[in-house]
Amino acid sequence: MRRNLGEGESAAERDLEAAARRVSEWQGRALAYEPVPGGISNPNWRVFVEGDGQSYFVKIPGAGSEMFIDRRAANEAGRRAHAAGVGAPILHFFPDSGVEISAFVEGLRTSTNADFLNAEVRANATAALRAFSEAPALTLVKTTFDMIDEHFDQVLALGGEFPADFGWMNARYREARGAIEAAGLDLAPCMNDTLAGNFLLDARGGVMLVDFEYASTNDRAAELALWSCEMCYPPAIEAEVIAAYYGRIDAALTARVALFKALVDLKWATWAMVQNRVSKLDFDFYKYGAWKHMRARFLMQDPRWPEWLRAV
Repeated sequence: MRRNLGEGESAAERDLEAAARRVSEWQGRALAYEPVPGGISNPNWRVFVEGDGQSYFVKIPGAGSEMFIDRRAANEAGRRAHAAGVGAPILHFFPDSGVEISAFVEGLRTSTNADFLNAEVRANATAALRAFSEAPALTLVKTTFDMIDEHFDQVLALGGEFPADFGWMNARYREARGAIEAAGLDLAPCMNDTLAGNFLLDARGGVMLVDFEYASTNDRAAELALWSCEMCYPPAIEAEVIAAYYGRIDAALTARVALFKALVDLKWATWAMVQNRVSKLDFDFYKYGAWKHMRARFLMQDPRWPEWLRAV
């Protein structure tokens, strides 16, 4: 429901209004806003300002999200993406609150998994991810291993849930990490959150990347692994994407992506168990985490697991 400035009733609406009042060029002008659906970390809003020929996307940090998100790093990543031609322009950023305001991009729609059945859309999305990875390195270096370890500690501190077979899963994590680190990390800017909803499409299948909250310098294979997991790509399409992104494909790359597929699911499963303790959003984080644990477990039990460990 659209509201005018000053009509906010909920805590989320009042937070948005407080953020809007900090934008100097909006002061004294009529302003309206409405929620933007989607996303499970923050309340997001679309803001309309009297006399402006565009609207604005305002992201308000969600409760507890500071446990996972470095807002300065996210802002840096968003600006890198825009400079690389694959992200929206960021207009305002308030480091003390983490509120970020960007242009609301007209004429684009949020993608769905079904869109990536289209080879042209896949190719354009792969090119966008590659362009971001080729941008200057991000200040924040945070690998998938760093994220997993951080979330393990957070779940312990919060009294959250671990799966019954956590000991076994942790052992698989340690051996996969050891194999990848022994082979050497391939670090580059990564979104680390390649859900379908973070790709915007135009009418011709062109792609823009959005939402860099979890971005960091990370291993590039982790980026493709997460995307492949989220899109449920079959082996042939996964191979196509690897070849397009790297400009080549071989057994080592295929194995590295396969191992990271298990690890990124473990990362997001554990993240969900933290969110289950701290988030105020209406979302079943426990169910989400259990699903991610199940997918990670499935890969760790794959008979090819020992082959992948050797191949990286």
